[in-house]
Formats: sequence, C-alpha cells, structure tokens
Amino acid sequence: MPDTSPPPASWLARWLASDIGHSLRHSPTALLAAGIALVCVLGAVGAPWLAPHNPFDLSTLELSNARLPPAWSEGGSARFLLGTDDQGRDILSALMYGARISLAVGLASVLLSVLLGVTLGLLAGYLGGWVDALLMRLCDVMLSFPAILVALLIAGVGRALFPNAHETLAFGVLIASIALTGWVQYARTVRGSTLVERNKEYVQAARVTGVAPLRIMRRHVLPNVLGPVLVLATIQIATAILTEATLSFLGVGAPPTSPSLGTLIRVGNDYLFSGEWWITIFPGLMLVLIALSVNLLGDWLRDALNPRLQ
Repeated sequence: MPDTSPPPASWLARWLASDIGHSLRHSPTALLAAGIALVCVLGAVGAPWLAPHNPFDLSTLELSNARLPPAWSEGGSARFLLGTDDQGRDILSALMYGARISLAVGLASVLLSVLLGVTLGLLAGYLGGWVDALLMRLCDVMLSFPAILVALLIAGVGRALFPNAHETLAFGVLIASIALTGWVQYARTVRGSTLVERNKEYVQAARVTGVAPLRIMRRHVLPNVLGPVLVLATIQIATAILTEATLSFLGVGAPPTSPSLGTLIRVGNDYLFSGEWWITIFPGLMLVLIALSVNLLGDWLRDALNPRLQ
C-alpha cells in the first residue's frame, strides 16, 4: 500500500506551531520589531552587495562631494539619497556598513559575556562555599566599574603596549570593555537558578549514581537555566550596541576610518548647528531603530517564556 502519511513538517513550520511561534504571530508589536530588526540585519550583512558605494574605498571619495544634502531636499544629488558626510562618503552606504560594525561588536561582546557569566554562575551556584563567596565578591567589584572607565583603561594600556595596532586594538577594546562589565548579570542570574536546580531530585539522582560534577552542570543544570539567560542576552545586545556607540562617540571605540554608527554621530555633531543635520540625524535614527527593535523583541521573549506574565 502506498504511504499516505503526511510529509514531515519543516523546522520553520514546527517553530511557528510552537507556543513561542504562536505568541509571535499574535503580537503585532513583536512582529513589527522583528521586521525592523530583520531589515537592519539584512542591510548590515548584505552591505557589500546592497550599498550604493563602498565607504572604505578611499579612491572613490571626492572632497567635492562632502556635506551634500539628501537627494530629496533642495540642492541634493541624485547619487546620494541621504546625503554625504565631511569626507564625501554616502550616508546610506555608511549606515549599512556602520550597522554591520555595531552589530558585530554587540554580538561578539554579548557572546563573550554569556560564556564568562554562565560559566562562573554555574560554578558559584553548584559548588557554593568559598567559591560562591569569592565569585560574588568579584561581581560586586565589577559592578563598580562602568564600561566607559574600563574601555579608557584598556585603551590606554593597549596603546602603550601596541602603538601601531590602533584599528585592531580599537575593536578589541570595545568588545573586551563591554564584555568585562556585562558578564555580572549573567553570573548572578545563572547562580540563582542553579541554587534552585541543584537541590532537585534529578540532580540528586545523578550525584548518587556517581556522575561527575562538571557533567551534571553541563548536561543537567545548564539546559534548565538557559531560559533567563536567553532573554537577558537579547536585551543586552541593544545595550551593547548603545555602549559601542557611546564609546565611539567619545573617541575610545571605532576609529574614524571605520564608519560605525557612533563614529558617524560624532562626526555629524560638529556640523549639526551649521546646517548639515543629516550627517548625525540619520545615524542616530538607525541606532534608535536597532536598539528599540531588539529591546521590544527581548520584552516579548521574556513574556513568551514566562507563562505567569501572559
């Protein structure tokens, strides 16, 4: 007899049929935020193919095109839809490449924070004793150092040790400073969840059967504490992007040759009151859209993973 069973559903169809997919489909705010975030990410990832110009190609820049207004305003050039900056770079192309840099720094710093915070949180919550006390006091110390001060410290030490590696060092300073001040929240969250999980029956049964503590933490405890971490990481991506923009605006982050969103805002701030408003307004709007969409997605994910909030 022929096989009349329905074909297996794709992973996308199974995800849409799940509780989280159902929550997303019935949340207009989350759908709008996901659409905005998707457009920003696609524009950033596809910048080499979608951008009208390459802002890194110095041979194509002309100072005669500097500070041109948007094409839809009076006196604008049809080649530059959102105008140009002080170096003649196309603002639209710079936004795509700038979002690429900001997203890369934000994701890398959050991944490093999650790796460090989850590891230390598991150790503190599961082992307890002096390990827990030591790691929690370390968290208290790190909370007293904001990312800006850490970035200034790392930048000063790094430039003294590696004076000829400014551009490479700048991105390393951004990622390290954001990660070193962001892992504390993950450590505290995972520690609290681990303190609850380690006293449950399945962990006690694994201990009785002789399973090693590291295996218990990795195979049994970790999957059950990742829910809050996922929500926190989603929200922290927006915070990391804003921190990168702040540091770049202050001159500690991305170098002037790299058009990150913070760098573009810093450059445009010098011309804001002279009439060239588009140089800083459009990067600022791009930064607000990315941060707002990610924050809204984080709020939706928090509600979707916690049935008590629904």
